[in-house]
Amino acid sequence: MPTYVILFSWTQKGIENVKESPSRLEAAKSAFQAAGGELREFYSTMGRYDGVVIGEFPSDEAVARVGLATGSAGAVRTETLRAFTEDEYRKTITDLP
Repeated sequence: MPTYVILFSWTQKGIENVKESPSRLEAAKSAFQAAGGELREFYSTMGRYDGVVIGEFPSDEAVARVGLATGSAGAVRTETLRAFTEDEYRKTITDLP
């Protein structure tokens, strides 16, 4: 299953209600599962982003749906990156003309 790195930042609403964030994380895990994916890792971070999620989804469309639904709740803004494993990377390089 494709891997995605999701960077997130709190919105004003999200940081004002930060004590509710553990329950929002559980809701995100459920949303990943409902879309056929899995939230593999969660990290709270310092710097430009407030957190990082590593997840797997069956398709770009599935991750997009979860991202849009999560963003529409108003607590976070997200940036999603498609991540390639080392094997996928090596195959891509090998297949170059």
